[in-house]
Amino acid sequence: MNKNLSKKVMSMIITGSMLAGVLAGCGSSSKSSDSADQLSKIRESGKIIFAMEGQWAPWTYHDESGELIGFDTEVGKAIAEKLGVEAEFVEGEWDGLFTGLDGGRYDAIINGVEITEERKEKYDFTKPYAYIRTALVVAEDNNEITSFEDLAGKKTSNSLGSTYADMAAEYGADVQNVDTLSETIDMVLSGRVDATLNAEVSFYDYLGEHPDAAIKIVALTDDASEVSIPLRKGDESKALREEIDKALEELSADGTLSELSNKYFGSDISKGN
Repeated sequence: MNKNLSKKVMSMIITGSMLAGVLAGCGSSSKSSDSADQLSKIRESGKIIFAMEGQWAPWTYHDESGELIGFDTEVGKAIAEKLGVEAEFVEGEWDGLFTGLDGGRYDAIINGVEITEERKEKYDFTKPYAYIRTALVVAEDNNEITSFEDLAGKKTSNSLGSTYADMAAEYGADVQNVDTLSETIDMVLSGRVDATLNAEVSFYDYLGEHPDAAIKIVALTDDASEVSIPLRKGDESKALREEIDKALEELSADGTLSELSNKYFGSDISKGN
């Protein structure tokens, strides 16, 4: 081979390799940047995507006209406004919300999510914005269950993966999985299960809508649980979590959280004990 031609070929190979390395490096840097700044992507798209059930009154539900409303719906919109973007809500069954968050389909979950040690291992949580107690509900004529300890060997109904289902199981109950609060109460009223657990305020809301429902609250947890917004864990969500925390602090300071709480629950659950 001609020496000059050989040198040209080698020069082209080296130059091509260097260019490929530079392009690969740029691609790697871009990918790292994208995954590390969720807040920037949200602001670039102009929307933050919240996951919720959409059928858990008064947290997230539809009114008679079909409009999505509720305490968490309005809190989500208020947070989005503070971030300078629109709020988009995607509805789904409880056990699928966290799967969607894991897969990056949602930016956050806003659905009365209680902070637990187990969840903290997998997700980062914002500051609490509500505090609730768990209520134990049975049929009006049920006198066998008067405390959480009485759940041993009994049947309860709750959403799969909820803190209420976990709590019932911890007390020895056989938990039947359902999707909505209305379904759990229907199962209690029909005698298919002995009891159900849920947020105290949700039961009061249900009784407000169904004053003749033959159910009763027989026990409440002593301490209130903290309600927060779970995000994917790590540096990816750090800036987003800080901005949501800032938004929640402002919404608490200006009375918005208290106002929305009284609107949907009839009391202020935005303050801790």
